[in-house]
Amino acid sequence: MFLNEANLFKHVDVNQFNHDLLYWFYQNKRDLPWRKTQNPYYIWISEIMLQQTQVDTVIPYYERFIKTFPTMKDLAYADEETVLKNWEGLGYYSRARNLQQGVREVVEVYDSKIPETRKEILSLKGVGPYTSGAILSIAYNVPEPAVDGNVMRVLSRVFMIDDDITKVKTKKHFEDIIYRLIPHTDPSGFNQSLMELGALVCKPRQPECLTCPLQKHCLAYDEGVQHEFPVKKKKTKSKSISYIVLIIHNSKKQVLIEKRPENGLLANLWQFPMIEIENDDQISRGEQIITEHIKDVTDIEYTKKHLTHQFSHLKWSLNLFHANLLVEDKTWERGKWVDLCNLELFPFPVSHQKIIQMLLSRINGK
Repeated sequence: MFLNEANLFKHVDVNQFNHDLLYWFYQNKRDLPWRKTQNPYYIWISEIMLQQTQVDTVIPYYERFIKTFPTMKDLAYADEETVLKNWEGLGYYSRARNLQQGVREVVEVYDSKIPETRKEILSLKGVGPYTSGAILSIAYNVPEPAVDGNVMRVLSRVFMIDDDITKVKTKKHFEDIIYRLIPHTDPSGFNQSLMELGALVCKPRQPECLTCPLQKHCLAYDEGVQHEFPVKKKKTKSKSISYIVLIIHNSKKQVLIEKRPENGLLANLWQFPMIEIENDDQISRGEQIITEHIKDVTDIEYTKKHLTHQFSHLKWSLNLFHANLLVEDKTWERGKWVDLCNLELFPFPVSHQKIIQMLLSRINGK
């Protein structure tokens, strides 16, 4: 339930709140590479990578990415496949495409200078309220809110806000709260401290309330109901889709890969040919299904290898088959014959990276 501003801040001494939070942050903050710069371009990259991805996973990707694309022009005009290859394994590949497009807008419209106003920065491709607030506060020290899941969890407990955090109006309410709290002397430290507190102390399932610097400010802790916050609607059950994945070999010991469509899930990444089936029970009919969809292959063999991959909204069930090419020099639209040793040159989704490792292990007899 949203409380009016007067009631919301009735129990909080804002100056003391900020002192306790910032003191804790500067004593306990993690040594992260993007905290060693105020370059707005690098901060932009880190914030996009950190969306829906763990910090420890992001660090090597971030360091490699800024080494490969040290300036905005380097990223803006890079080949998309090179960008996706450097993003390979992080998932949510639309983030990489939107980042490149947004950076290109800055290069071409703003002469390579990332805007310093909320309105202008929000106009860039792939930049939402959180990313704009993070860049403006961390790079430019502008007192703008940066509300992510960690921040909403902390504030929902401190103020006992029981509105569904998946709703846009709830996030907007948290932004309004931060406008009231954020110190103009150190907006960068304030936003980062809330995120850090949510990551290290005010955790989802086992909050470490006894060591929390905001304990005396926290209404949920006072009531002993911190585990009931934040309130979040239950996710709908993810859809499951079964596929046959076909590894087609030619006489040159190459395998066929194909490029996914330009739009939609995993756009423009490479994969082995996939045939959607009704369910995994259809694997017994795998050879028949393959010949119905793909002509000119023979020696079809089910490897008895089965992989699953979970996306946020669906689950892939992958069943691997091998086959040999019957007609020499056959070509496929959006397809390419590649030596096994060169597969690593192409950006693949994680599930197909695992298949590549299986193939290489098979070749090496491991």
